[in-house]
Amino acid sequence: MPDLLVSLYSPTLANLKRKTDTTGIRIRPALPPEMHVVVDWVRQNFSENWASEVSVAFSRQPIACLIAVEGGKLLGFACYDTTARGFFGPTGVAGESRGRGIGVDLLTASLETMKTLGHAYAFIGDAGPVDFYAKTIGAVAIPAADKGIYEGMLRNPSK
Repeated sequence: MPDLLVSLYSPTLANLKRKTDTTGIRIRPALPPEMHVVVDWVRQNFSENWASEVSVAFSRQPIACLIAVEGGKLLGFACYDTTARGFFGPTGVAGESRGRGIGVDLLTASLETMKTLGHAYAFIGDAGPVDFYAKTIGAVAIPAADKGIYEGMLRNPSK
């Protein structure tokens, strides 16, 4: 999967921001005492690697993890500036909550935050749903023959 590049000054992002304020889900920065809850949730619903990246997001100041919450329940998360500065991700939404626009809300809020922090572009490393990112925010593939920053990454052999 390729790395993608997104302009944070694109009108597409501004237009998307106007559309995402209607889901009724609260998107907010995670709080330090929620770290164990969020990291465990990501580990259970996604992967150990993503849980590691979420832990890094909590070490940033401000915390580089946004969460989607409804009725006191965690529905999704999105991180930025974890594996590398300027990187968006990982991000995920609980299986039973998909299709409600939560992922788009998290993406939009994260990219807006990155822009506020001074980024002009965001990278989406080893992007899974390339077509989604291209269609939703105008992301373009970065031509490269390797896996970029993830080339040679160590993985737990028992998983």
